[in-house]
Amino acid sequence: MKNQRFSVVVAALALLGASGCATKNYVRNQTAPIIDQTNQLNQKTADNNRAIHDTDDRAQAGIGKAQSAADAAGQSAATAQKSATDATTASNDAVHRADSLADVVAGIDNYKPVSDVTVTFGFNKAILTADDKSQLDGFGTKLSSASGYLLQVTGGTDSVGNAQYNYELSQRRADAVVQYLASKYNVSPRRFYLIGIGEDKAVADNKTKAGRAMNRRVTVQMLSNASDTSAQKTTAQNAQ
Repeated sequence: MKNQRFSVVVAALALLGASGCATKNYVRNQTAPIIDQTNQLNQKTADNNRAIHDTDDRAQAGIGKAQSAADAAGQSAATAQKSATDATTASNDAVHRADSLADVVAGIDNYKPVSDVTVTFGFNKAILTADDKSQLDGFGTKLSSASGYLLQVTGGTDSVGNAQYNYELSQRRADAVVQYLASKYNVSPRRFYLIGIGEDKAVADNKTKAGRAMNRRVTVQMLSNASDTSAQKTTAQNAQ
């Protein structure tokens, strides 16, 4: 009897063990696909996240480039606008200067010379010396009390060298005198009428050293309006 009971227990345990193994295998078989699908889903999610980040990075980079391009375009537009404005201003100034010069030329016969000064330069030089400045100062002191006048500034050279170069040199010499008078005595640019004549119209013989030195010159001549001069004379006479 005992043996029979023992056999039944053993059989029951064996059946339970077999049943347990079968259950585990069943569960394993049922959950394995789910686990695989979950892993695949996780992998796809990770891939999607990476793709989203990559897309976002590219989008941000694209936005940055677009903004930079827009900024550059804006800067170019601003530069172009400034250039256009500067060109318009320069054009208007040129027109005004042309109108002023036309007025001067139209009435130039009404101006008569009343004073002048001449300074000379070293060979191939266009720089004022201390003596030149002293002479110009003596002339410049008359300008503060003068009115209705023009300053005719004529630059010249000796006959040594290329004619075209001498024209340019004589112009630089005239410019040096104009800059000195304009800056020190606050003379308006509209009062100057300057020209570089190079070696033309020599005032002395270029065959001599002394003559060439005299031709390396700038002459400033004050021209006063005839009507103003008459008025000044009348005022002076009335004061006597």
